[in-house]
Amino acid sequence: MRSTAPAGLSLPTGERPTLKTIAFMTGLGVTTVSRALKDAPDISQETKERVRLVATQIGYHPNRAGVRLRTGKTNVISLILNIDEELMGLTSHIVYGISEVLASTNYHLIVTPYNRDADPIFPVRYILDTGSADGVILSSIEPQDPRVKLLIERNLPFATHGRTEFGVAHPYHDFDNEAYGYEAVRRLAERGRRRIAILEPSPRFTFFQHMHAGYLRGLRDFGCEQVPIRDATVHDPLHVVYQAAMELLREHPDTDGIICGSSSGAVAISSVIAATGRQVGRDIDMVSKQPADLMRFIRPEIMSVFEDIRLAGRELAKAVIGRIEGVAPEELQSIFKPDGTLVFER
Repeated sequence: MRSTAPAGLSLPTGERPTLKTIAFMTGLGVTTVSRALKDAPDISQETKERVRLVATQIGYHPNRAGVRLRTGKTNVISLILNIDEELMGLTSHIVYGISEVLASTNYHLIVTPYNRDADPIFPVRYILDTGSADGVILSSIEPQDPRVKLLIERNLPFATHGRTEFGVAHPYHDFDNEAYGYEAVRRLAERGRRRIAILEPSPRFTFFQHMHAGYLRGLRDFGCEQVPIRDATVHDPLHVVYQAAMELLREHPDTDGIICGSSSGAVAISSVIAATGRQVGRDIDMVSKQPADLMRFIRPEIMSVFEDIRLAGRELAKAVIGRIEGVAPEELQSIFKPDGTLVFER
């Protein structure tokens, strides 16, 4: 593959463009080129633009190994994801949001997935032991998350998608799941629904505690009754959710309201409702979170609450970069509300 350069200049096939290449093509010194790419204040804007244009045209990227040797930095942010996030439809949105922020920086994103059967602390230990990232973004947060404790002990900058209960300040972005649980019950109660079930996260995660607390408070305040969904969470495969919903409607046929912590789970449960001869919006009302504006096209009869996962990605990227730059963790905490407002916890 040949890289094109201005004024008819090109690189030999397979040759990696370097600072020297840009210096030769622009007639500038290597030091000037390097400082121009770093946006040094003593380099003119015209020179910076000329250097950047050539760098873009020849496909120049800083050599990470060289950067690490010179600065001790990798220019890498690692996003450690539980593959259950994909079941909930979150992965692509959070990656997109993070990438939007990193595009204007020198940082690159590496996604490190792990499955539910693996020890979630292993990828964190690997990054710490190898020094392969300058910062980490974690998801699927537990109240006493051992990964967070380890990162604090080893002083590696990080941000979490969710909150802990350590009592130690750290950067995070979260959705207000307690407000969501409460708001969902309120919407169903306003439609006259009184026997309400909820498909929740696994109890091991912090956002289960938040969502469950809001749900119970809503039941109490609006005079509704709890109906249990057994043996399924938002993290389970759809066939597991489907079977649990089928059992729910067999054991509790008078269930008239269902809250879902994920849009994929809502689709599975709505299929069960149809399969049992009922209709969403007539026999049973449903409320579901959604990470993108799709529910109104796929299942418009389901009441939806938007959780902006792309915004979460952007806030998490800004938070971890802020921590790398020395910003206090208390200044890097935010919560997205079900009404669409973003609140900074400082």
